[in-house]
Amino acid sequence: MPVEFVGMISTHDVSETRSATGPVVDVDYTRRFAQAHEEAGFDRILIAQSSGSPDPNQVAAFAAAHTERLGLLVAHRPGFLAPTVAARTFATLDQFSGGRVAVHVITGGHDAEQRRDGDYLTKDERYARTDDYLTVVKRAWTEDAPFDHEGPYYRLADFRSDVRPVQQPRIPLYFGGSSEAAYRVGGKHADTFALWGEPLAETAEQIARVRAAAQAAGRTDLPGISVSFRPILGRTDEEAWERARGILGTIEQRGSTLGWRRGTQLSGAGPAPENVGSQRLLAAAAKGDRHDRALWTATAKATGAGGNSTALVGSPETVAQALLDYVDIGATTLLIRGYDPLDDALDYGRELLPLVRQEVARRDAAAATAATTAAPATAGAR
Repeated sequence: MPVEFVGMISTHDVSETRSATGPVVDVDYTRRFAQAHEEAGFDRILIAQSSGSPDPNQVAAFAAAHTERLGLLVAHRPGFLAPTVAARTFATLDQFSGGRVAVHVITGGHDAEQRRDGDYLTKDERYARTDDYLTVVKRAWTEDAPFDHEGPYYRLADFRSDVRPVQQPRIPLYFGGSSEAAYRVGGKHADTFALWGEPLAETAEQIARVRAAAQAAGRTDLPGISVSFRPILGRTDEEAWERARGILGTIEQRGSTLGWRRGTQLSGAGPAPENVGSQRLLAAAAKGDRHDRALWTATAKATGAGGNSTALVGSPETVAQALLDYVDIGATTLLIRGYDPLDDALDYGRELLPLVRQEVARRDAAAATAATTAAPATAGAR
């Protein structure tokens, strides 16, 4: 089965190793960034969301207008729009983009960040609201007749949307989180469940919990699994590690200058992160900087694990094999982004994506051949 590659764009040039340049919405840069991912062969781009960032729906519409086939993974926080409005918004974008939209559901793991937009629910309440919200959204995309809904957070009567997605039966839902509540709600609703890059053993354990939650919700299908990393490439492993040490030094220097502290969020000094995903990355970092074939957690430790912040370090061949290790335990989507965001995306397209795709295609062809060879023998046995 082909693996899906997802990149990530922003509306201006910034990362943990470089200060922002240009306006917050740099139109030319955003266009180039989206087109670079299409040129590199990515399947989708994630457009992130925060309380202070540009609206991801508008960014996605702009990116769609300047690309031809690139999928759009639009981050979305339930609770700030009515679910019926959100359903129409995404269905409309799916129509104008020719069926290229997916929604990345982010319930929210930081109370202070949620409150900036006026959301004072507790974390458990937010996940309960997300469950109710997605139930309505999926019905709005798929039901032909008007329907009523009465749930714990949303009530509506006689609703029917005139705009439906191009994609049938509906727009794909991605879902992020690492808490028990996230497993439960994401296991019920997600087409793809998104994890940050942990060591293989811990990732396999999370995948098992997501699948168990899906089965407990009565699903007969299982969600796909996305795992995200920050690849650091070099012509050789040694060159990649030299580059990685330079990146870490820059992160630590900028952190000192800006008042960041190890083990805290990038937004400033303070308590340990509230969200379980960040806690898990920091726990992995506490066990050591290097794990498995190429996983490096020092970057997560240096930034407080405020997002997908673990790296895979090595030559393209080494990092490709490391990504395939995650495919072997169940990953169906790989979300990768670099510290030199636009140039790294192009490098991944030239040096990394083809290696992974070629090996996955080789395995699929071998499996198909084996299945074809085994079929006559099985028939003869009967």
